[in-house]
Amino acid sequence: MNYNTIIQIGDVLVSPDIITEKFCCDLDECKGACCVEGDAGAPVSIDEIGEIEAALDTVWGGMSAGAQAVVDRQGVAYADRDGDLVTSIVDGRDCVFTCHEDGLCLCLLEKAFRKGRSQFCKPVSCALYPIRESRLSNGLTALNYHRWSVCAAARKKGEALGLRVYEFLKGPLVRRFGQEWYDSLPPLPSSWMSRQADSNGLIKRELGITPVPQTA
Repeated sequence: MNYNTIIQIGDVLVSPDIITEKFCCDLDECKGACCVEGDAGAPVSIDEIGEIEAALDTVWGGMSAGAQAVVDRQGVAYADRDGDLVTSIVDGRDCVFTCHEDGLCLCLLEKAFRKGRSQFCKPVSCALYPIRESRLSNGLTALNYHRWSVCAAARKKGEALGLRVYEFLKGPLVRRFGQEWYDSLPPLPSSWMSRQADSNGLIKRELGITPVPQTA
């Protein structure tokens, strides 16, 4: 369901479907398709590229020969057709840091992190998915919900659990923007959001203020 209201918390604009849509990754069903589908790697920052390079020796042995060849040739990241930095991919598809176990596609960087072998887990763009982050020309950050066919099982599971996108991604959102920012998200019905919006369809919230639902 789509709404016209946009929520602003600090310098971050939040699409309302991040609050209203249901989502919960179902790895058993999707098999990690988001790591291999698409025609570009995961968006990364300059700082993240440095952290990935620092962790490269740790994950190198688990990478495929094709992935190692790509990294040897162009490094861990490249600029895609839009000029954005993304992780390198193999054959125009698989992220170089994917591995396959028991029919599932997993992330070598995250595996190393969870085993305590690396300080870097994975790019924030991966951790935040299906939220897509973009930087606007006015200096604000925009968060949008990306609806992808490979995540159909995640939407179904989210509906079954009653888990919304922002709730499923609480950990990554807190790591990216802070607990105070997360607590300022309005877990409210669309009718309340519509009443609070200004003439431009924008809700502005002060950091650290937890909204209280109002009756219709």
